[in-house]
Formats: sequence, C-alpha cells, structure tokens
Amino acid sequence: MAATRTQIQAIDGDGHVLENVARLIELLDEPYREFRSVPIESSTLVPLDGVDRNLGNRLFKGKARTTQDWLEALDLGPMSATVVYPTLGLFSGFVKDPDYQAALCRAYNSWLAEDICGPSGGRVLGVGLIPTHHEAEAERELRRSKELGMVGAMLPADGTHLWGHRRFDGMYAAAAELDFPIAIHASGSTNAPGAEIFPKFIQAHSVANPYGILRHFTSMMFEGVFDRFPTVRFGFLETGATWVPWWLDRLDEEFENRGAEDAPLLENPPSTYVHQGGNIFFGCEANERLLPQTLDIIGDDVVMYASDYPHWDCDYPASLHTMQSRPDLTEQQRHGVLRGAAERFYGLTA
Repeated sequence: MAATRTQIQAIDGDGHVLENVARLIELLDEPYREFRSVPIESSTLVPLDGVDRNLGNRLFKGKARTTQDWLEALDLGPMSATVVYPTLGLFSGFVKDPDYQAALCRAYNSWLAEDICGPSGGRVLGVGLIPTHHEAEAERELRRSKELGMVGAMLPADGTHLWGHRRFDGMYAAAAELDFPIAIHASGSTNAPGAEIFPKFIQAHSVANPYGILRHFTSMMFEGVFDRFPTVRFGFLETGATWVPWWLDRLDEEFENRGAEDAPLLENPPSTYVHQGGNIFFGCEANERLLPQTLDIIGDDVVMYASDYPHWDCDYPASLHTMQSRPDLTEQQRHGVLRGAAERFYGLTA
C-alpha cells in the first residue's frame, strides 16, 4: 500500500478567466466601443472558429467570471494561488486589425487587473495580453502590464506571427529590464496553422495546441532569442511537458547539420538552453506518463502544474489530487511541479 504523500500548497501556473464581454466593451477605446456595443456577444470581440467546446453543458467545468468564482475554485484543490490567462484572448492573434488588437489587449488588461486580480488578496494573479502586430505596442503593453501589477505577459501562439522575429527584440529587452516573465500560450483553434485542414474538432484540437507551441519554440530557439536574452524567463504552456526531450533531440540534430548556415544567431546546441539555462519553463498535465523521466532530463523546477480551469478539457481538482499523490515523482520533483517552478517563473518568492 502506497504511503500517503504530504500535501504541498500548490500554485496553479496556468488557470483561465472567462471574460466579461460587456465590461471589456466598456473599456475599449473609441471607435471600437461603439462598433462592438450591439449586440454584446463574444464573437464581436475576436474571430472564433464556431465550435461549441462545452458540447452544450455536457463538458462545462465551472465558473470563472468573477474573483469570487476563482476564490471558491482555489478552495476546491486546495491551491494557495492561481495565475490566470484569458479565454477569448487566447484567440487575439487572429485579429487582423492592428489598432483594434492593441485596443482589445489594453481593455482586457485593465479589466483583469481592476476587476479580477485586484480584489483577490493576492490569490488570483494575472498575466498581461500582448498584441502581435505592432512591436512598439507590444513593448508598451508589456510595460503597462507590469505597472498594473501583473506577474507576467502572455504572447498568443496562434496567428500569422513568429515570436522569434527580431522586430520583437525591444519587447524582450523590456522584459529583461523589468525582470518580467513571458509565456507563450496555445489556443487550440481549428483556425490554427497546421490544424485548419482537419474536418473535426477532435482532430484539429489534438494538433493545434502542440504545433502552436512547437513553432514558436523553434522560431525563438533558432533565431537566437534565448541567446540574446538569457535572463528573461520564458514559458511554453498548454501542450504538456513530455515533448521537450524529444524535440530538443530533433533540434540538436538539425543544428549539428545546418546550424552554421541556417541558425548563425544560435551559439550553442538547442538543448543547452533548457538543460543549463534554467529560465525556460513548461506547463504539464497530471496524466503525462513520462513526466518523471522528463524532469530527470530537463530539471525539477522548470515544469509547473496547470489546472486549465475552467476550460472544457480540464480535470481540476482531480488533476491536482493526481499530481499530489503520484508515487513515481520524487519529493523534489513533486514540489517543483506543484509550487517551485511557478514561484521561480512568476517571481513569487520573497
């Protein structure tokens, strides 16, 4: 009979909020407030793919529209705190109008800071949503997110951009200056590159999340982002962690064969930046069978538990209970996943 494991006061590295659309419209700059005030529907904010992710109410997992909703959810775990990401905002990379996209990010960040995080007593923490089109706006909103009291910035994984592009160096330099972590977060949209060819949501969703993360991780690696900004903490969320050793092996092989010609900005084999840097983080799922082996390879404090609450495909609080009791994780690994990695990534330690 397995011994009962000591409960760790967990920190959720990746939860979500359900946006108050009416409030976001109130916070939008003109002329966008007027354009989107009638009717008040989520589809007026971002271009979605038309899929009912909850299958009516069959997959509905819970509320997360208010601070109180999340405080009650935290007590279910229990968890000491959560760091929340958007829901509609995950699709912001598909917004084509650069000015509206920037206005939407500003409105979302103001709402999150004032209405959700502010009243939570430090238990619901937020990350700022960053626009993808204007590099100057990206840097400006990252700085503003820090001023609003956010604990990090989110870069949407889906859209036509690549976060390895040198035009975003000003944003990364600002993150280094402010000691402000940056997370790239997938949306799982059927419109995502690589997923748009599938006829059913189950197929598209299986592919969209990992590819959204893999393409940006690859772009940022071979364009030398991790080399140029070695002090910035980067996170890659919503596709698990056990892909990392396999993908690093593949990137190392490509670098050995073509690195000098095709990746001149990269000074070392890709695996070096994960194995030795300690500033590249990942989210994980409670049911990943190879999680212990992955932690053995990339480190005990760079992979963090993600509730994904209240999204349709989350399993919280059961996923937290599973992670708390996994017999195949060492105490050090379990602490890293449930608390240590999130503390380090978001800078939550005193």
